[in-house]
Formats: sequence, structure tokens, C-alpha cells
Amino acid sequence: MTDALTNLLSLLDLEELGTDLYRGRTTSEPGSRVYGGHVAAQALMAAGRTVPGRSAHSLHAYFLRPANPALSIDYTVDRIRDGKSFATRLIVASQRGEAILNLSASFHAAEPGLVHQVAMPKTPPPEQCPSVQEWMKPFVEQLPPDISSHLIRERPIELRPVDPMDLLAPKPLGREQSYWIRAGGPMPDDPLVHECVAVYASDSTLIDALLRPHGKTFLSRDIVAASLDHAMWLQRPFRMDEWILFYQASPAAFGARGLAFGHFFTRDGVLVASVAQEGLIRPVDAPFRT
Repeated sequence: MTDALTNLLSLLDLEELGTDLYRGRTTSEPGSRVYGGHVAAQALMAAGRTVPGRSAHSLHAYFLRPANPALSIDYTVDRIRDGKSFATRLIVASQRGEAILNLSASFHAAEPGLVHQVAMPKTPPPEQCPSVQEWMKPFVEQLPPDISSHLIRERPIELRPVDPMDLLAPKPLGREQSYWIRAGGPMPDDPLVHECVAVYASDSTLIDALLRPHGKTFLSRDIVAASLDHAMWLQRPFRMDEWILFYQASPAAFGARGLAFGHFFTRDGVLVASVAQEGLIRPVDAPFRT
């Protein structure tokens, strides 16, 4: 298990402050933003702690304010409903009394039902795709040290782009992209932990899918980008320490906002989760970062 994954799992081990009240740590350097998937994953963990014996099947989150990396995050869980099959929770993440994220989650007791799914796109296997470090290697020497070190840092989620862009000379490449993803080592068997790590991973590249049709990347200085809201549906049990194909597509962008959809497929083509995200992609008058 990588140190980065060990750290992520420790971040998901929330401190219980009282009934339905939890506290999560942040690890970002002061002055940077806390990654949105970090907050959403901790919020789902807080909710899951109050629903033993049921798995999350959907969540809907709004990112309200940037989280201060110098402060811990408090999570308040509201037990909206406990039914025979479903349970609903509302979670508010806050710092110093101000809400930074609002997440609703629904949990479902396992039961049989009808089955169908879309087919997994044809892609090369993860072994034939470059690692993030291999993808970034041609660019890091041309970027400032603080940016290059961030790009090649150890990550809790191993990520392999199927069709990577040229980060320094990007060109429009269409509305679809795919990544192979998996946790950076074996994980405990607790399904809630795998669900939370999936939520963490699902926020990492969807904004890129909005920029890709326009020949922009996360290094482009003429765009301000941020996640606005995030939804995820968990259809089947899965393990995040096994390879997952994260297929993404953006159907539309307008008015400084864009929409992206994604699907999680196992290596053998089984659809296990789906995600949707709206992002801010606001043009600004600034040159490309080099």
C-alpha cells in the first residue's frame, strides 16, 4: 500500500464528536484548496456510520465554499428517514460554522431485481496505458518546480489515461475520455470504505472532460475551473483496489458551466457506478501557464 493511500484511508477514519457529529482532517498545504472529492468522501463516510448493514446507492452534493486546508472539517448528519429498504441522510460539512458542502445520500438494503447495462467502451488494458508519471514526464522539465512536483507526486489513486492530451500544446480532442483507476494498494474489505474511495476518485478528472473539446487543460491560465455539484450512483458491489475503467463524456457546456457524465466499469465490463458533475469553466483574460 502506498503512503498516499494509507493517508487517504486515515482521513476517512473520522473522529466521532457526538451523536451524528464527526470531524475529518485535511492534509493540504496552507494556501491551497482542499480537493472536493476529499470532502465528499468524508461526508459519505459520516453518513455511512449511521446506516449499518446497508450500502450507499446514490449521493448528491453541492460544493458551496472552498475548504480551508488549515482547518479540520465538521460533518453533521441528519437522519431524514429510516425505511424498511431505504435510509436517507443529509450531511452538512462546515468550517467555523460556515457550510462548505451539502450532501444527501441514500442507502439500500440488498435485494434481487432486473438487470441490464450499457456496454463498456473498447479500450486497451491498463497495462498498455501510461502511468501518470510517464504521461507527465515530457512536461515537468518545462514547468515551474512547484507545479511539476505536484503533477508527479504520489497519489492514493493510480491513474492511467487511455488517450492523454499534450498538456503544453493541447488541441481539441472531442467530448470523451477514459482513465483506468485503482487504489494504490490492497484495501480493507469494508464496502463503505470502497464506496468512499470511489467518491474521492470520481471528482478527479471530470472537469478535464469539460475542457478537452476546447483544447484546454488544468494548466490553462485563461480558464477558471471548479466543481459545482456532483452526483453518483452505486449500482453494484465493487473493489477500488482492482482496475476500474472510468469512462467520461461531456454532452454540453454553456454560460461558463459544463456537464460531464461518467461510468465505472470493471475489467470484465461490468458497470458498477455512474457519476455526473456540473463544473464552472469561466474564461478569464490570462495567458497559458508555462
